[in-house]
Parts: sequence; structure tokens; C-alpha cells
Amino acid sequence: MALSRAGGDGLSASWSGRGDEGADYNAKKKRKAAEIHQALISDPTDVAALRRMAISEGGLLTDDIRREVWPKLLNVNINDLPPPPGMPSEQREGLQEELIDIILYVLERNPQLHYYQGYHDIVVTFLLVVGERLATSLVEKLSTHHLRDFMDPTMDNTKHILNYLMPIIDQVNPELHDFMQSAEVGTIFALSWLITWFGHVLSDFRHVVRLYDFFLACHPLMPIYFAAVIVLYREQEVLDCECDMASVHHLLSQIPQDLPYETLISRAGDLFVQFPPSELAREVAQQQAERTAASTFKDFELASAQQRPDMVLRQRFRGFLQPEDRTKNILTKPRTNRFVKLAVMGLTVALGAAALAVVKSALEWAPKFQLQLFP
Repeated sequence: MALSRAGGDGLSASWSGRGDEGADYNAKKKRKAAEIHQALISDPTDVAALRRMAISEGGLLTDDIRREVWPKLLNVNINDLPPPPGMPSEQREGLQEELIDIILYVLERNPQLHYYQGYHDIVVTFLLVVGERLATSLVEKLSTHHLRDFMDPTMDNTKHILNYLMPIIDQVNPELHDFMQSAEVGTIFALSWLITWFGHVLSDFRHVVRLYDFFLACHPLMPIYFAAVIVLYREQEVLDCECDMASVHHLLSQIPQDLPYETLISRAGDLFVQFPPSELAREVAQQQAERTAASTFKDFELASAQQRPDMVLRQRFRGFLQPEDRTKNILTKPRTNRFVKLAVMGLTVALGAAALAVVKSALEWAPKFQLQLFP
């Protein structure tokens, strides 16, 4: 996730402009900021109004406002935050330590949760916006609610959520749906979109936090509706492809960076109201029971296996175990800081480095950290 924080007010390009348009933009921004402030100081806090502000055009406007509103959307008490986990701040070597400490804190406090590849993309977004202490509480609440299905030992529930994608497309555009079914493209192309809330596939940080405003204010399945509207928006590109899995998968895997985000957000909300999950459940269940194309199934099984921390542990510890120890199943031992850190590090090395570059952290932090683990 090569993020850029340029223009960090998080506003859509549709709100920018010069002359009269710029004046209108500033006026809209001031009015909305005032409405958000009023909702925050209401007693009790007007959370419904804050949700409307987060969903409506421009989202929550700035990171300063997000620091106040995101806790309200997740019902987190900012007066009862945990101390910064891990080492004192003066001993830290940068954002990567804070990122890993937050992940470890959440996993150790919630043993029912399992790290998955892409989780760090979400954590680092919260870390960059609200700082370590608040991010820790927000991520813990998010992990036990919105992200809960992704944090099971297997990807069964994640696969179930992905299965909502095609029924949504079918409701809006049967021709596109049938074409994708004929191509046997499946839904794996949207996996990273879903489990990182698009944080891994969007390069502009403004767009990432805008989507987070939207998702935090909505039903946990809203990211799959947003994935569907992206596919629907690219209808002609898809239909112009060769009708085979490789061609369609390649196209859809390369998400455009210049999407009309506000339009798509509005459309996703409309589709959720028109076709709520309860109405799609039967078609989703039927799809779940159908035989998956062999190639897609193999891809999914591979993705599933690679998401499990125990696989990373097996790979990374193979070279460190003595022959007599290799018969022992280290995975049956209680989770320790060292083992979980290795799992987190192993899965974030390729993806996390780009995210950390946004604050100019060294791209090679992971090998250095490994040396610290194995003195």
C-alpha cells in the first residue's frame, strides 16, 4: 500500500475547485464541520448525525475530525484508553514497532482472533490517523465486530461474504453477471479489497480514509457492496475482455486509482437499501453449495492457506528447529509474543513496507527486526 498523505483533508476531488467553485467548497466544508461539531457536543452525542456526516459527500473532512468521530462510530470510550502497548516511546524505532505492538496487543487480549494477511493495512490506517493509543482501542473494537469474520482460523466466513458479490451484480446487471460466470472468474480478485477495506489497493491515503469513514458508519457488509459497484462501474471494460478467467481476473485485479469515489459510495448505499443482505441470503446460500471452478478453487485454497499464521510459523521456524524438535508441534503451545511477532512480521514484510513508507520509515525494517528476534 504505497500511501500518499498529500492534500490530507481527505476530501473528494469533486469538492475542490477555484473561483466560485472554491468558495462553494469552503462554505460547504465549514457548514459540514459545524454540523459535525454540533453532533459531537450534543448530550448524548448524536451518533446518527455523525453517521450521516461520515457517509455523505466528503466524509469527515479532516483527520482531526476523524480522531473525534471514529471513536463515536465504534462506541469507544476515549477516557478509558489502554496505555501504549509495548516499549516506551523513546525506545521505539518508528511506526513499524507501533504497528506490531497494536496487533500483538489485540491478539493477546482476544485469543479467539487470528491474524490474517492484510490486517496490518487496516491497523496502519488507524495508526496514521489517530495515533497509537486511540488506534489500539479502535482496532480492538473493529476486530471484534466489523472484521470478526475475517479473523477466524479459516476463511470460511470470508468466503461466505465474498459470495454476496455476484448476487449483487446479478440484481443490477444480469448480462455482466452471466459474462463473469461464463468466464469462471470467481471472486478472488476482490479478496484483498474486502479484507483490507481497500487500504492495500488504493495509493492515495485521502481515498482510503474516505472509505473508512463510510464503512465505519455502515453495516459490516458494506465493503462488499462497494466492491460490487466498482465491478459494475467497469462493466464495459469487463465485457470487452476475452471471456476467460485469466483475462477477466487480470483486469479486475488492477483497480483504477481515479474512481469517482463519491458517486460509487452513494451507489453502494443505494444498492444496500434496494438489495439488503437478508434478501440476497438465499442466492448466496445456493452459490455456496455450487461446485466452484477447479482453478478458482485452487487459488482460493492457496490464499486460505497463506493467511494462516501457523503456516508462516512452520516456514520460518523450519530452519531454526533441531531435528529432534521437529517432531514436536510448536503450534500446540500457547501463543507467545515471539511466535506471534514472527507471524505478523512474516505476513507484513511484503505488504507492510510500502504502507510504512508513507512516514518515510525504512523499507528494510523487517530484516533488522528479525535480527533483534534472533540475537
